[in-house]
Amino acid sequence: MAEEYQPAKRPRRFIAGVVCPKCAEMDKTVMYTDDSGEEIRECVACGFVQTLSQQIEEDARAEELATRVTPVDGKMIFDEEEKPLKIIGLEPKSE
Repeated sequence: MAEEYQPAKRPRRFIAGVVCPKCAEMDKTVMYTDDSGEEIRECVACGFVQTLSQQIEEDARAEELATRVTPVDGKMIFDEEEKPLKIIGLEPKSE
């Protein structure tokens, strides 16, 4: 009897500190490479699966959050106005 060739199973590696974007569980994500060479991440808690190419497309579509230091039209905008600083929880004691 001839044995059928079974390709070596690619190891799944847990990625420490990664949070699943679907279920927000930490340390439940594995990374592996499929037969075509595509890197895949998968959450063992909820079953979320995403390829590296899907992640790259998603990152390209994402917008940068506008902040007060985000360049607008390639120019930096500085906030010159002084604003008072309010520290929460340090209110004067009333007797």
